[in-house]
Amino acid sequence: MKIFPYTGVEAKDAGEGTSRLKVRWLITKDIGAPNFAMRLFEMESGGHSPLHNHPWEHEIFILEGEGVAVDGNEERKVRAGDAIFISPNEKHQLKNKGKKTLKFLCLIPHT
Repeated sequence: MKIFPYTGVEAKDAGEGTSRLKVRWLITKDIGAPNFAMRLFEMESGGHSPLHNHPWEHEIFILEGEGVAVDGNEERKVRAGDAIFISPNEKHQLKNKGKKTLKFLCLIPHT
């Protein structure tokens, strides 16, 4: 069992197509997780992830803040306490339309 404070994991720029978005790779293969990765995203007000899709599912849990989840057509409000399931190949994007940082966990399979 490994227990550690999330603040000990460096928050890095989330990459191409993002704005005002940092990611902390909390659980990875490097610490012994063979199947899934857990990431903590911190999105500043006005930030967004890219609109994209991929062949694997993933799960999101909103920890703090509020924003919208986009499927390419529709925007749906999300806020702290909401769980989101994204099917394989489904277009998706998150945007922070609130005033506070939007924090969320995202779990994905190792690819």
